[in-house]
Amino acid sequence: MTVLVLTCEEDLTADMVVANLHDLGVPLVRLDPADLPGRIDLSAEYVGKGFHGYLKTDERMVSLSGLRSVWVRRPGAPGSRAAEQSTWLTEESEQALYGMLTATRARWMNHPAAAVQARYKPWQLHTAQQSGFAVPATLITSFPAVARQFAAAYQDLVVKSVSGKHPGDPPMVLPTTRIGLDADFTAVAAGPTLLQQHIRKQADIRLTCVDGRLFAARKEADPEEVDGRFTQNGSWKPAEVPDLVRRSVAAYMSAAQLAYGAFDFAEDGSGTWWFLECNQGGQFGFIQLDTDQPITQAIATWLAAAPLA
Repeated sequence: MTVLVLTCEEDLTADMVVANLHDLGVPLVRLDPADLPGRIDLSAEYVGKGFHGYLKTDERMVSLSGLRSVWVRRPGAPGSRAAEQSTWLTEESEQALYGMLTATRARWMNHPAAAVQARYKPWQLHTAQQSGFAVPATLITSFPAVARQFAAAYQDLVVKSVSGKHPGDPPMVLPTTRIGLDADFTAVAAGPTLLQQHIRKQADIRLTCVDGRLFAARKEADPEEVDGRFTQNGSWKPAEVPDLVRRSVAAYMSAAQLAYGAFDFAEDGSGTWWFLECNQGGQFGFIQLDTDQPITQAIATWLAAAPLA
């Protein structure tokens, strides 16, 4: 049976997993939904009580009934490379492709429905609270007066994007920014704003979860540092996962119905791991390169397992 990898052409992280799948002798097809229609063709037939479908890309053909797993890594938007692009074509192509794939018995990393929900930062924060994580006091508001009250209560704050990346071309990463005590919150009225208690951290923690297997890495940080994504100081080293965090990760992954998640924490001076976010499609290659943790092998092994009965 075949593993289907949905990602863009230039994805070094996917290359690492694909190489491991080849080593395991597992058949696979790699394609980018952006090439549908064009380099990718599809067909599905629903007759009587039966369903049969297949995908074709270049010279490869795969039967949907022969899929063991689908890895959604960094796929492009369907129809985005078509000669005549349109919102209608994207919607039609997306409905056709993912609608066909979700009707199969294949295992997903991660299922599209779960992935959509897991991307919502407000949902993440609430689920993290319910799962037992330590979560910094957070406010999402468009009321300036409420923002001022929150700032008065917690003093030391940062502001973040609610959605993550700005939808530019290419997408622009917006840094987490510390707010001064004299900040003017009038602009909060222009749109929902996420304010969060600043955690004076001694380290950044990246915890990668692959179907219950945990790979934690730690990088020391300056307590005054706000956003570790924009600093190149230090390297990642393997870290032990506290029992409380281990239980909370299991609860979160179950609630989110995810097979893969990349958690970011800020470790404070007392050793507490404060939940910042869980990226359902987060990068892991840089962690493996620094720590030699077998994350790639864990993903490949999961993808190679038999489909659901």
